[in-house]
Amino acid sequence: MSKILKNAICAALLGMSLAAGADPLIAAHRGGTGDGPENTIPTLQNSLKHGADILWMTVQVSSDGVPVLYRPADVSALTDGKGLVNTLTAAQLMALNAGYMYGETDAAGNKSYPYRQQPVKVPTLRDALRAVPASTQILIDMKQLPAEALVSAVARVVEEENAWQRVRFYSTDADVIALMAKQPKARVFESRDATRDRLARIALNGGACEAPPAAGTWSGIELERKVRVVEKFTLGEGVSEVVAHWWTPAAMKCFKTNPDVKVVVFGVDSQAAYRTAQQLGVDVVMTDSPVKMKALREAAK
Repeated sequence: MSKILKNAICAALLGMSLAAGADPLIAAHRGGTGDGPENTIPTLQNSLKHGADILWMTVQVSSDGVPVLYRPADVSALTDGKGLVNTLTAAQLMALNAGYMYGETDAAGNKSYPYRQQPVKVPTLRDALRAVPASTQILIDMKQLPAEALVSAVARVVEEENAWQRVRFYSTDADVIALMAKQPKARVFESRDATRDRLARIALNGGACEAPPAAGTWSGIELERKVRVVEKFTLGEGVSEVVAHWWTPAAMKCFKTNPDVKVVVFGVDSQAAYRTAQQLGVDVVMTDSPVKMKALREAAK
C-alpha cells in the first residue's frame, strides 16, 4: 500500500466510527517509547515506518516559551542534564541527549545504552511537526502547568505551522483542556475526568447509559486501570482497590450513541489487549511499540 493511500485511509477512518472487529488505528505512545528514545524525531519517524497511523507527542514549554517534546518534569529522568523543563531555555534543552537513559537488554540479560554514543536531541514541537509528513495525524499531550503559558506557546506554533487540522489535544488536567478549547481552531479530547466519570457510572449502574458523549467527542483512557473506589461512612470511609476493565460492550455502545464519537484506549501492548480493543470496536489503540504491535496486528488476522 502506498503512503498516500494509507494516509487517505487513516484520515477517512478518523471521520467515521469503526465497527466491532475492524482493525483499530495504531497510535505511537510518546512517539514509540518502546522502540527508541521517547519523543525524539528519529523515534517518531521510525514509528511511521513500522505501521503507526498516528503519533502521540508529549509537550512542555521551556523557560523562554518554546514548546518542546519531553514528558517528565525533570530532565534528569531521561537525559544527561538536570533541572525542570520550565527552568531551562530551549537552547539548553536542545543541547541535551534525550536518549541518554534509553537502555536495551540483549538475550543474555545484558543492558546497554546505545544512544550515549549516538546522542539525539530534545526536539521542539515546530521541528517535530516539520519532520513528519503533513498528512500525519498527531495527538499532543500537554503535560505541564501553569496552563496559560503552555497553551499559548503551543497554540502559537500550531498556528504558525498551519497545523490545526492535523493535531488534537489531550491532557490529564481539565483546566489545560478547557483553556485550549477556547482556541477557535483547536480540536480537543473531552476531559479525562468526564471520560472516567461516564465509565464509572456505566459500570456501577448495570450498564445503564445516562449521559453519552456529544457527537464528535474524542474520549481517551486506559483499556484497564487500577482504581480506588471510596465509600463514605458517618464514621469514616471504606476503600476498595480494583483493576477496572471498564471498556465493555455496554460502555462502547453508550459512547457510540451519537455520531462521530472516537474512543482511544491507552496501554495496548499485547495481542490479548489488541484483540479486546478490536472486538469492542475501539477506534485507536495507543501502544509503546509500533514495531511489536505491527506483528501482533498481523497475527490477529
